[in-house]
Parts: sequence; structure tokens; C-alpha cells
Amino acid sequence: MNLRRIHVIKDIIYREGDRSLDRPITRVAACAVLLNPAVQRSSLDLDDLIVLGADLGAHLMPHALAMLTQPVVGYGKAAMVGVLGETEHAAALLHPQMGKPIRAAIGGGKAVIPSNSKVCGVDSVIDVPMGHKDDPWSFDEMDTMSVMVPRAPRPDEIVVVIVLSDGCRPMARV
Repeated sequence: MNLRRIHVIKDIIYREGDRSLDRPITRVAACAVLLNPAVQRSSLDLDDLIVLGADLGAHLMPHALAMLTQPVVGYGKAAMVGVLGETEHAAALLHPQMGKPIRAAIGGGKAVIPSNSKVCGVDSVIDVPMGHKDDPWSFDEMDTMSVMVPRAPRPDEIVVVIVLSDGCRPMARV
């Protein structure tokens, strides 16, 4: 894994609109900025990215969990691929194996981990979808966290993001 940096964002929400929340909701995004190993080769084989996805999940989870004081309720993941890469590079990282170390770190997670990806330039923003870790039909946890990592992704890089939340949408009532 050719990491350039880890960037962690902690967002604590105390109020929504003009109302105070019963308890603050914390969302954390743990982001890895790494060289895209698929950019420099002509092979269409993405097996190394699939394995790398599991490694990244295991590597990022301690950074995210260290920022939470309450149990994980919701989660999501995303990847931003620099313009020399492909959307499929993100898919290889996010889908086949990344979920296993995420679920292991939180002690479960029955629901599919919502995800998003795109090819983009430096300083782009990605909306990371979130859902309840065990119940895909729990609407209160369906939300997004917008994430930007300064100076990333460079054209030959990928930014991988894991988002954890200890609560639902602020003032959820739908």
C-alpha cells in the first residue's frame, strides 16, 4: 500500500435548524490518500486492488473508531479516483472485500455498506451515503456526509473514505 496520507474528519452536530439535539451526533470520515497502482500498468486485472480494499478497511477503521465515544449506528464508504484512473478502480477497492474488516471492527453490520465513487480532480467533494449498520430499511440513518481531502486526489491517486456515525440524521422524524 503506497499511502501518501491519512486524513480524519470529525463532525459533531449539536443543533439542527433552531433545535438542540437530545444528544450530539458524531460522524467521522477516515480517508486514505494513496497511489493508484492500476494507473501505471496496461493490465485489466484488478485483483491487487480487491486485496488492497480489505487492507485499507483494516487500516482506516482504528483511525475512525478512535474518534467516536458511542457505538457505531451507521456507516458508508466512498472513493475518489484521480483523472488518470477509472471508476472500476474504485469498485475493486470498495466492493468485494472492504466490508469484512469494517464489520469486524464494529462487531457486526448486517446491512450492505452504502457507497459512492467518482473520477475527479484535486480538491473535489464526494457525498458518502450512510445507512444503518444492521437494518437497511431504517430510514432515520439514511444520510450523507460530504467529504473533501485537501490537495487530493492527484491524477495518479485514489482517496478512499470510510464514514461512521453514532446516530441518525439530526431531528429524524420521517
